[in-house]
Parts: sequence; C-alpha cells; structure tokens
Amino acid sequence: MKVLLVDDHPLILSALQTVIQGLGDHVNVVGVGSARAARETLQADSDFDLVLLDLQLGDADGFDLLVEFRAAYPALPVVVVSASDRASDVIRSIDQGAMGFVPKRATNDTLFEALHMVMSGGIYVPPMNIGADNTGLSPMNTGREDLNTVQREAVDSEFQKQPSLASLGLTPRQTDVLALLLQGNPNKLIARELGLSVETVKDHVAAVLRALGVSSRTQAVLAVSQMSQKHGGFSTWRGSSNSPR
Repeated sequence: MKVLLVDDHPLILSALQTVIQGLGDHVNVVGVGSARAARETLQADSDFDLVLLDLQLGDADGFDLLVEFRAAYPALPVVVVSASDRASDVIRSIDQGAMGFVPKRATNDTLFEALHMVMSGGIYVPPMNIGADNTGLSPMNTGREDLNTVQREAVDSEFQKQPSLASLGLTPRQTDVLALLLQGNPNKLIARELGLSVETVKDHVAAVLRALGVSSRTQAVLAVSQMSQKHGGFSTWRGSSNSPR
C-alpha cells in the first residue's frame, strides 16, 4: 500500500509516517510538507492508494486541496487528519469527497481502524457531538447544503438510531448505487458505471435515502459510516447481501 501524507508540521508529519509505516512492511509512506509538494508528487506518480491530508497548510486551504484532489484523482481516497474535531469540519470534509476524517488526538488504534475501513471501501467519521460548534458557521456558497441545516437534520434524523445495514432491505442494484454514492460519484457517473439511465439512478438514490431515513447524500454517508462502525463494514455487508441465497 502506497500512502501520501500531507502535513506542514515536521514533527507531526514524522510521527504520522512512523505510525502508518507500523501497519506493515507492505506499506510505503511518502511525506510532504506543503500543497505544492503534494501536487508535484501526484503529478510525477499518481500510483498511490491513499492520501492523508491535513486541513491547515501554509500554502493552501485544506478543503480546497481536498476538492482539487478528488476532481483530479477520483479513484484515490483522501482521509482528512486534522487537529480540529468540530462537527462542521467533519461534515464539510465528507461533503467535499473525503473518505474519512480522523482527529489528530485519536489513538493509533483508531487511525488503523479508520484506514482499514477506508481501504475496505467504507467511510470513517469520528463520534460527533453535533450541534456543539454551531456558532460562527457560515453557509458555503457551493450549491450544497448549509452546514447548520445538515447538523440540525442529522441530530433529528432516524439514522442516529443506527439500525444495521442489513435491516435496510435494499435490493442488490440499490446496494450498488449506494456503494458508488459513497465514493462521491454524481448520478451521471453512477449511471455510466452501472449501465442505467440517469432517471433510473435518481429513483434508486431516492429509494436509498428513504431507506436510510435521510434527505441528502452527505447525511447518507454519515449514516452508513456510523452503521458500519456499529454493525460491521459496508463492503462485508454488501458482499453477503449480494451473495446467492
């Protein structure tokens, strides 16, 4: 596994390299200290399996870099590793395509769990005290949901009860759509991947959101992440749900 670490704090970068390298001899870790160096590294060699990205970089906004990487390398999962553990930052990161969010105060075991979940096709988010940091949030002018609305609805929605994935009753095709939705793919790409019409994909997405008891893709990602942590990984459940009965 080839991992790119992006953090402008030398001590943290070195510590993360040591921790990730501890996953095994099969892991190759490359550390860089700036957005520019990260861009140059990926342009020279895009054959990475994972990017760990700090949000606070000296030469770029981490959220902007996240969006840039997800657009340029859509198959490359990005996990945010941040000193912040604010619910708003977690939600914004997932909304912009991150496959996970790990606070820097987390234990090594938590980081390993998060990376394993992401590399297995899932999404990791930390337990969140949603609503504790509403002050000072401003809506993002990106056509996406207002973060205050997302947080408020997340608290009120049924997915906070964390049913199991198996209890959702999704069809195999809806499960396929959910898997691609979790990767941040828009409806057009999901339609192309599955050989369906965009209208059919829209119907499947609507059915998935209803089954999860949520009203947006971001909430669906958070819901599945919490379910996966409580009841087992998404990829494992997906394999069993699609197997012959």
